Amino acid sequence: MAKIEKSRLQKILASCGVASRRGAEEMIAAGRVTVNGRPAKLGDSALPGKDRIAVDGEPVSFSGEKLYLALHKPRGFVTTMSDEKDRRCVAMLVENVGQRVYPVGRLDKDSEGLLLMTNDGEFANLVAHPKKHIAKTYRVTVRPAVTEEQLARIATGIEIDGRMTAPAKVRVLEQQPGRVVLEIVLYEGRNREIRKMCEALGLEVARLKRIAVGPVRLSMLPQGKYRELTKEEIRGLLAEAKKEGSRRQRESSASRTGQNTGKKAAHGSRNSRRKC
Repeated sequence: MAKIEKSRLQKILASCGVASRRGAEEMIAAGRVTVNGRPAKLGDSALPGKDRIAVDGEPVSFSGEKLYLALHKPRGFVTTMSDEKDRRCVAMLVENVGQRVYPVGRLDKDSEGLLLMTNDGEFANLVAHPKKHIAKTYRVTVRPAVTEEQLARIATGIEIDGRMTAPAKVRVLEQQPGRVVLEIVLYEGRNREIRKMCEALGLEVARLKRIAVGPVRLSMLPQGKYRELTKEEIRGLLAEAKKEGSRRQRESSASRTGQNTGKKAAHGSRNSRRKC
């Protein structure tokens, strides 16, 4: 029989569907997690299925069934499983799932649309990781009008909070007096990025709806309802995350190689001058 080995507490909580690894670390730091009745701290390990792990006094279940959901989040709901201000949260929309699931990434309270949810911590970490840059597509209604220069700035990047946004794709879907509907595809997950970009351009966001995450589309899913992801959608998300991660790694490696080549060339040039 295989020996059970200790794992980091945040990894165990993520694999059990309690939260993402980052969310689990926040829970541990806040003193909400106990192991065998004792408060846990960051860096602690435990034996899955052997040690008694609890969050807010509630024992953690080690069920092996994994769930992957697409939820149509309405406006007015916060993307959390509980809220200290007693606001409506997305947990209310998945109460009848039968297992605890949590959001993969975020949509702010005033935004609506596609939100992925799961109890698979490894999946959530891979898909939501900032370095993966999975495409997220939004339908954005702005006022009063949009110029070609503003569209170009969205596409090439805008400085927000002292840092440039990554290049995005943008096109006009509808144009009426005092109102324009845009489709914007982002490849990074900065907080309220579209709203901040539009604010920097003097545009008012009247409505913001996420309609796709990678190959998963919202389509005709009603507000407040959810569906299970298909196997093809799950494979597509994982493939896109791994492909994007590999591409970034290659680019980083090529950049370092170029820098090292430049240094070697400069070093060789200095040696050549010394020999002459």
